[in-house]
Amino acid sequence: MTTNIAPEADWDQAPDVLAGARELRLTPERCDLDYWLVNVAQGTLRGLVNGHRPEAVTPDHMRKPGPLRDALLTEFSFRSIAEDKAARAITSLVANAPDAKSMEFYATQLLDEARHAQAFRAHMTEVGVAEAEIDEVVERYAGEHRTHVLDPLEEFGLDVMNGPHPFLSGVLVLTVLVEGVLAPTGELSEHKWKIVDPAAASVERGAGIDEIRHLTVGSEIVKRHLSRDPGLTEHAADLLKRGNELWASLPVFEVLQRREELFQEGVQQIADVIGDHEIWPGRRLLDTTPDERIKAALEWSAETQAARLAYMGLAGE
Repeated sequence: MTTNIAPEADWDQAPDVLAGARELRLTPERCDLDYWLVNVAQGTLRGLVNGHRPEAVTPDHMRKPGPLRDALLTEFSFRSIAEDKAARAITSLVANAPDAKSMEFYATQLLDEARHAQAFRAHMTEVGVAEAEIDEVVERYAGEHRTHVLDPLEEFGLDVMNGPHPFLSGVLVLTVLVEGVLAPTGELSEHKWKIVDPAAASVERGAGIDEIRHLTVGSEIVKRHLSRDPGLTEHAADLLKRGNELWASLPVFEVLQRREELFQEGVQQIADVIGDHEIWPGRRLLDTTPDERIKAALEWSAETQAARLAYMGLAGE
């Protein structure tokens, strides 16, 4: 890496998503366009190949048809659609930003999300998907999940950004109800793919470093708005209530269960490769179950969300 890169943007020094989202404090003034050009473009992204570190390779077993490859394609297809939708939605935050630094920050986040979508798709070519067939494969593996999970979330987000307090509402939805929920699943992904597909884990690591910045700056922006105008707290609480009710109605568990069941079947076929590798301290990957991994991701999501809400002054909302 280059020297003088901010620790939270350095590939080797940045914390994981969960720790970073809970503990770091970043502001739009710090994370402006100059910060992004120096610390992200010349720091986090330096030397990456298809969104991952060049030494992180794709094993041959990931190119063979079967449940493990299907698990990867199911997950990365879904992630690429989610990141694409996020990038498009952020154009509204850029347009409605009340000051230059907030506008610059969301302009850089737009680039981040578009790049994440590109990285997830690029890795699909590394497991043997022809570039000309990417769109078809994404639709085949995640079209149903887009329809039943991501499209309703997108509709909700666009609706609130066309209503009262569009900038605050958009930031809150993105920070708490989208990235605050999905980022911990990315953390699980990095853990589980680390030995199975190091390139996939590395793609997730790069995206996670960005998500730390997105979550912390978004939380700071919401906190400031509510501090300046406490009367907005009721609006924010109502938005969170409606958003959480939407999440509860979506088949998110079914989406996670499908990919984890495929992953489970696949890792059993390469048990000799995985051996005693631990998915987290004290727990062998081969000993985990789909339900256990999903439960961990959901618990991480709840913990991260609680910490962010408390910081924003919305604890208990």
